[in-house]
Amino acid sequence: MGTGRTGRSTAAVTTAEQGWEQFFRYGPYGLLGLATVVSAMSADLIMSRTGTYVAGALVPVALMLQLWWSRIRHRPAGRSWASVYFVVRTVLAFVLTWTNPFFSMFALLGYFDAARLLSRRTARVGMLATAVTMAGSQCGSGFPPDTLMNWTAFGILLALHSTLVLVFAQLDTRQAEQARTQLDTIDELESANARLEQALAENAGLHAQLLVQAREAGVADERSRLAAEIHDTIAQGLAGIIAQLQVVTSTTESDPALARVHLDRAAALARHSLGEARRSVSNLVPAALAHDDLPEALGKTVASWAERTGVRAECTVTGTAEPLHDEVGATLLRIAEEALANVGRHSRATRVGVTLSFMGDEVTLDVRDDGCGFDPVALPPYRGSDGFGLGGMRARAERMAGTVVVESEPGNGAAVCARVPLVPQR
Repeated sequence: MGTGRTGRSTAAVTTAEQGWEQFFRYGPYGLLGLATVVSAMSADLIMSRTGTYVAGALVPVALMLQLWWSRIRHRPAGRSWASVYFVVRTVLAFVLTWTNPFFSMFALLGYFDAARLLSRRTARVGMLATAVTMAGSQCGSGFPPDTLMNWTAFGILLALHSTLVLVFAQLDTRQAEQARTQLDTIDELESANARLEQALAENAGLHAQLLVQAREAGVADERSRLAAEIHDTIAQGLAGIIAQLQVVTSTTESDPALARVHLDRAAALARHSLGEARRSVSNLVPAALAHDDLPEALGKTVASWAERTGVRAECTVTGTAEPLHDEVGATLLRIAEEALANVGRHSRATRVGVTLSFMGDEVTLDVRDDGCGFDPVALPPYRGSDGFGLGGMRARAERMAGTVVVESEPGNGAAVCARVPLVPQR
């Protein structure tokens, strides 16, 4: 819409400029011809013989002057000759009006083009000179006035024309300033529209780029989520199944009943892992949280791990327990499962303590063991093929705007502390 209004305003200004250009090109010839015809028709009544001869000589001079100006007005040198053309034409018009007042029609041009041909300082002088010619042509007796009454009339008419010149000059100045302001505004609007179109084009490109990046980020995030879920559920389940089957292999002949117990555990782990895999694909909460809140699910997870590994483990809940958002509960449960899995694989611990603390606006999970410990600084950098471990726990906590801190040293066990905001269940 802004472009349409700007286009119409520019077209209107251009049309007005073209109209004035046509007037300044053909108007002087028309006014000179009209003044000559009317003066010739009134020559017997107004003009003397001498005046007729003078007019007959000056009209061709004025015509030649106009032809000369028409040829150079648009040339580079035309501007430097503009004031000369105006002065000569004004003198010719004054003398012609002296011979016959009707030649004032030709002198009238000075009112229209003084501002175009002269500088701002001399334009009013040029219009005042034209006012002298116009006042003289209207005082009744032509130039020079021959009676006191005619001189008085000349003075009044000159004062009137001079006043009109000053008024119209001021109006013309204001109009020129308004036109210049309008043109500047139009230029600014066109520039703003051009910048806006460029910005819209850039925004469209950025939007498309952001869509691609968002798609890629979504794909990467989903891959990371599934990889973490597989590591925390299926991989750990398979590891537990392998451990149970290894026990079965060594006890089948010596103790069939014990072998049967371990086979049942392996089958239960397989069923549990299958269910967790389905839940991971559907992005559902862990099976342990399907019917229990986090403290109960965490207690059962710790008890099941202790029974499976033979390591003494206790679960403690401090503070006032609150129902948590599914994502928060799932994050803390997965971190606890990963921390316990690491203890079972690496620490050779005899005791493990798991503490879930509700502390106002955050929830804290601590997993401590009395195992062999390690140097956290000496851990190898995380690689996707090496499992998720501590890196996976930290990634899970960071998704919830939380943190995971590991404290350990060789021979003195290890402690994993996860902190996440307490987001209540909706």
